[in-house]
Amino acid sequence: MTRYLPQTSKDFDLRTHIESGGHSLDLCPLVAVTKTSCRGFLVKMGGRIKTWRKRWFVFDRTSQTFMYYPDRHERRAKGGMSFKTIQDVYIDHLCPFKSPNRTLTFCLKTTHRVYYLVAPSAEAMRIWIDVIVTGAEGYLTFTK
Repeated sequence: MTRYLPQTSKDFDLRTHIESGGHSLDLCPLVAVTKTSCRGFLVKMGGRIKTWRKRWFVFDRTSQTFMYYPDRHERRAKGGMSFKTIQDVYIDHLCPFKSPNRTLTFCLKTTHRVYYLVAPSAEAMRIWIDVIVTGAEGYLTFTK
């Protein structure tokens, strides 16, 4: 069960954790996972204007942030969140919004809003969900 709880250890190896969960990272080039970060494209639904846009996402355990950028150059973030605001990540096939691919859509719930994200493949979606769970420190507020 602890596999699916936030991991706060400073010497935590994200890549090893994801691979030990059964994911073959070498067979999924759509997601780049290192010891401290995960990077890749996801399609995100806008907050105010409900349009779907492809964004470059960076999950960084060093800065404890999950940010997104217009492209992979990572110059200027369009938005993001701290790990402390991430409460849950889950698959929602009954997404109330018209998704580009309903079977690859997952939700990221924060203290401020719910983000609807679409992965490029089923394996990429499972990897992203497992990665995000390791930083979902907002979940810890429910344990107090």
